[in-house]
Amino acid sequence: MIVKKKHTLLLLTSALFCSILNTNAYAFEDEDARRAILDLRAQLRQSAQARLELSNKIQSLQSQVSQLRGEIEKISSSDMLSRQSARTEAGYDPTPQVGDPNEQRAYDEALDLFRQGNYSQSSIALGNFATAYPNSPLTPGARFYEGSSLYASKDFRGAIQRLQSMVSAYPSDPKAGDALLVIAGSQVELNNIAGAKSTLQSIINQYPDTPSADTAKQRLELFR
Repeated sequence: MIVKKKHTLLLLTSALFCSILNTNAYAFEDEDARRAILDLRAQLRQSAQARLELSNKIQSLQSQVSQLRGEIEKISSSDMLSRQSARTEAGYDPTPQVGDPNEQRAYDEALDLFRQGNYSQSSIALGNFATAYPNSPLTPGARFYEGSSLYASKDFRGAIQRLQSMVSAYPSDPKAGDALLVIAGSQVELNNIAGAKSTLQSIINQYPDTPSADTAKQRLELFR
């Protein structure tokens, strides 16, 4: 009888011990679950904050790009032509004249298309002129306005290609700095901000003390 009681007591004690172990195990599991939930919540908060910061940066960049686009429009519009005319009158950037009347007429007619805002036709006419008169003193200008026509037509990749070729072929031409400005504008339109900043900095380095360099400095400030 005593042995039976001891056996029963042992069973009860064992059951109680197992119950305690199970309770502790559940407690540990609950604690782990709570920690996992808290960690997940913290991660979600961090992710939400990161998305908010990214959204703010994107909005700021879009604002900067809009400002820069407004400035760059001056390079391929009538304002640019007005500035070029002012520089010509001041003797800084004289427009070359040639003795061949047919050559001069072909250039003037192609440039008139640009002045009239007929950019699709001016890019073709100016490109044809440059091909027909590769050694003409008017060809650097033709290439510049051809690239500007492509920019105005929103062919930004084409504008970059044409104007980079123009600058490479005529690095000392008075319009080379302006050509790089249009390249920078095209890069902005293609969301290549790093490329645009690099191009603007190259204007400052290669063509210091020029109106193009002054403009490049102003536009670099928009990125800061």
